[in-house]
Amino acid sequence: MSKYIITNYSKKRAKDLGVQIKSSENKKKKIDVFKDKKKIASIGAYGYMDYPNYKKKLGKKEADKKRKAYKARHEKDRKVAGSNGYYADQILW
Repeated sequence: MSKYIITNYSKKRAKDLGVQIKSSENKKKKIDVFKDKKKIASIGAYGYMDYPNYKKKLGKKEADKKRKAYKARHEKDRKVAGSNGYYADQILW
């Protein structure tokens, strides 16, 4: 299994949040999130698509539908600041 290639979209979102991201060392995750050189989260289940990849593959209209569905499914955990769900929502969606 190859490492996840981080998109420019995710890099910009991470920068806006004041965190750094790298391809995850965990084979089941896409991205590791760091703050002050300390890992604070592993996000994005490997093997599943995310907003920038849906946009590239299916176009913006379909990607926006997928984003809306993702946000509805993860309504509770995506709003807990500092949680894995929060960073996945902010960086990948």
